[in-house]
Amino acid sequence: MRLVHNSLHEEVAVLLRDQIFDGSLAPGSFIDEVALCETLKISRTPLREALKVLAVEGLVRHEPRRGSFVNEVTEQDLDEIFPVMALLEGRCAFEAARHASDADIAALDVLHERLKAHAGAGRINDYYATNFNIHEAIITLANNRWLAMVIADLRKILKLARLQQLRAPGRLAQSLNEHLAIYAALRARDCEGADAAMRTHLTRQREALRELARDQKSRQLA
Repeated sequence: MRLVHNSLHEEVAVLLRDQIFDGSLAPGSFIDEVALCETLKISRTPLREALKVLAVEGLVRHEPRRGSFVNEVTEQDLDEIFPVMALLEGRCAFEAARHASDADIAALDVLHERLKAHAGAGRINDYYATNFNIHEAIITLANNRWLAMVIADLRKILKLARLQQLRAPGRLAQSLNEHLAIYAALRARDCEGADAAMRTHLTRQREALRELARDQKSRQLA
């Protein structure tokens, strides 16, 4: 494979980021710089610049005399990140309720009808996709690029954990009800209510992940 780009290290960063997110480079795995340079037909300089970009994003860590590794997300990391995400996305919901037009609310209505259909049919992957679109729509409506930037950076870290909180028993129906509560507050232009409902939604996501982690540990010990 040969990469050609005006900013080669950016293209390498995109490639490695994709490999991290799709699991080709697993959490904790060693990043073989020599092998990558040979595969990509590049020198060490753009690769190392790309690794610096990924290190700033929190996806990669460099260990002196050992090299670079894909970062791993711990339970403590999740405990620390989710309250921050709840505050940030809660603020997005607050601002979205303030700024949303009737046309914006109508567009959200379509997404929520789609979300209900996926939940009713148990289509978890489709639910995840629509759920993501709803969160993105709310962030866009908030119209605050700083909020959007920080949320995007934290999402990259969370993506390392390959989270599947909707697999927890009863979580799909619970998540739908939370989303409908957020939507009701947005439709009512209730800024405080939208903020609170979004924070509850993120907090319960973390609770569901803890439940899954406990169940997994119990099965391993059985």
